[in-house]
Amino acid sequence: MLMEAELADLAQAYVDRHWPSNGHRISSRATCTLDWDEDYCRRVAAYFEKAPRLAYDTVLVRRYDQFKRENLQQYRVVVDAGITVRPWLTPGQPYRGSAELRASVRTTGELYVYLTSAGHGPEPDERFHPMLEPSGIVVDGVELSHNDVFRVVHDAFGHVMSGRGFSARGEFGAAFCHMGMYSADVHPVLFTEQVAQICWFFFGPRSAERRYPPQKVFEFPTHYLTEFRSLFRL
Repeated sequence: MLMEAELADLAQAYVDRHWPSNGHRISSRATCTLDWDEDYCRRVAAYFEKAPRLAYDTVLVRRYDQFKRENLQQYRVVVDAGITVRPWLTPGQPYRGSAELRASVRTTGELYVYLTSAGHGPEPDERFHPMLEPSGIVVDGVELSHNDVFRVVHDAFGHVMSGRGFSARGEFGAAFCHMGMYSADVHPVLFTEQVAQICWFFFGPRSAERRYPPQKVFEFPTHYLTEFRSLFRL
């Protein structure tokens, strides 16, 4: 079955095809060191907490549209690699940890996606969010939302490929490894959708409850993303 190094080769081929000028090199287990900074995480969580729920201006519309297109392209790489994506249709989470996720993909070639309809935000919320829109991909009779597609590619190219776990540090590493597969224009969206929500989950005002963060659509000031990148030393 597909191994982490093979997935990294596919990711590198994807980057070379779509973003040849950025010179990014993919590794199956990122050869980088994370300078962990909990104060930074708390600052990101605090900014996320006070940010508006919806600040969806024309620039952010363009960024999200591009983000969704790139997720769909990466999803195709996952499927073409022989990984079978399946919606998780039973109660609870499909995996007890990242090791179980990686073992499932490695031994069975299947990747179960926890559906956004089963968990997205602290409580059911039918207000607008661009990632809740249908993606056009139907699996086992279920149409995946764009957020479902993002969950698939994040698990594949974040956790499976890098070997990173589901802890705060593991999610940071997975996000950093996966970020190199995206165009720079959508990095702010990836930061809000992944890094900032991880900070809120582990270091925000409701961290003891381990609940999903409120789902907000806005863009962080650029220095937060710059600081995130600076935490990693290649």
